[in-house]
Amino acid sequence: MTIAVLGAGAFGTALAVALARHGARVMLWARDADQVARMQADRMNARRLPGVSFPKPLEVTADLAATEAADIVLLAVPMQQTAGLLAAEARRLDGRALVACAKGIDLVSGRGPTAIIAETCPSALPAVLTGPSFAADIARGLPTALTLACADDARGAVLQAALATPVLRLYRSTDCTGAELGGALKNVIAIAAGVVIGAGLGDSARAALMTRGFAEMNRLALALGAQAETLAGLSGFGDLVLTCTSTQSRNFRFGHALGAGEAFDAATTVEGAATAKAVSVLAEKHRLDLPVAAMVAALVDNRISVPDAVSALLSRPLKKE
Repeated sequence: MTIAVLGAGAFGTALAVALARHGARVMLWARDADQVARMQADRMNARRLPGVSFPKPLEVTADLAATEAADIVLLAVPMQQTAGLLAAEARRLDGRALVACAKGIDLVSGRGPTAIIAETCPSALPAVLTGPSFAADIARGLPTALTLACADDARGAVLQAALATPVLRLYRSTDCTGAELGGALKNVIAIAAGVVIGAGLGDSARAALMTRGFAEMNRLALALGAQAETLAGLSGFGDLVLTCTSTQSRNFRFGHALGAGEAFDAATTVEGAATAKAVSVLAEKHRLDLPVAAMVAALVDNRISVPDAVSALLSRPLKKE
């Protein structure tokens, strides 16, 4: 079986390395020909995953046509680029298993990746791979557990068998909505958790923030048709814990920089920043009260200061939990 990974960021590269290391023929695609040439010469992605060598079964290409033989395609481009890639390459990608690996909500449509796949490539099998994971851990072969969601459970089981390795354990679900929303929404809360720590508010405040943030994740996900048990699993609660408590999380580091009043690398993709804006639109549409997400969106847009955001959250009326 041949697997194509579209997107040579840290996560896409890590998945390609992990799968190739365990015998799969893997093709890693990047649109930047210069980056591809460097990876081919170095046999590693020195920019995104320095020190991680490519296994022999891993091929790197800038030619998307070279991936047409792949039975399974992992979409590992950033969420805000996913719709554009699918629209541009629909004829090439349709009819295959398309597994979304980005975490977020499309700003233009307000939808998750599987809905975009279903509309753009109607003959494809949409699925989502998500959960608590850092690219460096996967690339190093450290034990990791993820959720693989596919509405067609029988075909999802085939994907599960093809993509699991002895150290990359996949748990199957049919709740694509819940899986992709858990992965998207936890990034917003991770930014808020980073703000809390960056502003020096302490671990107790972070724990409170995570708890209230998880309640918001459930509120929105259930309104959009997700199942509560999905949010309580790896793709929701599990991913929330990881990204709110580790400096390996870009979203947490971004929030920490906001809270501390420090600059952040503008070239680094922070999916939670765009997701916070999309969540604000969805909250208004569904008349939901999501104060943490709203404050994150305001902070990202520089519409409020960190002290004012903290004050606004702490001055909300007391209520039952």
